[in-house]
Amino acid sequence: MKFETSKKRYVGFASISLTDIVLLLLIFFLLSSSFVVQPGIKVKLPKAATAKSQKASNIFVTITKNGTVFLNQKRMTRASLGAGVRKLLKKTPDAVVVIKADKDLTLQKTIRVIDIIKLAGAEKFIIATRPGI
Repeated sequence: MKFETSKKRYVGFASISLTDIVLLLLIFFLLSSSFVVQPGIKVKLPKAATAKSQKASNIFVTITKNGTVFLNQKRMTRASLGAGVRKLLKKTPDAVVVIKADKDLTLQKTIRVIDIIKLAGAEKFIIATRPGI
């Protein structure tokens, strides 16, 4: 019995090698691109027509949408917030406490934090807003 062998060339598209090249390019661009990350706490401030900027020597209390409290960028519990504000007020007694509450936060949660700040000895405080109507 005699077998025939044909010497035909295989003409086809090798998609595997193209896929490898595309994936390598994707990985290269993902690793070589720089992502800009904005530091700080994400809070959407409410708008107000009379919004003004304040000096940096103030004490900043930030309340996020989920109720997390920060004192000058440092995460605090509500129990330790009063002690932290009291400590900062001893250093600068005439400091103004700026409250940066998220616009979607309930008023009751904001009032609780304001009460803690008042009990800590703060006499002057401002609720932060952003310009606009």
